[in-house]
Amino acid sequence: MINGIEQIGKGLILIGIIIAALGAILTVAGKVPFIGRLPGDILIQRKNFTFYFPLATSILLSLIITLILWVLGRRH
Repeated sequence: MINGIEQIGKGLILIGIIIAALGAILTVAGKVPFIGRLPGDILIQRKNFTFYFPLATSILLSLIITLILWVLGRRH
């Protein structure tokens, strides 16, 4: 029983670290000049309607996160 509680504790710590990291990224993301304004991002503006889909930004962030996870996964 104690081993299960320890695993839950470690999981909660990991989730807390991930949430803190995401919070830090979101805080800094607004200050990075090119995030959300890459050439492949879709922006349609009409009189009473705005549609924005950050396609190129999403692909770039996906590649960066994939690379980070790949590097971290190779250590084990």
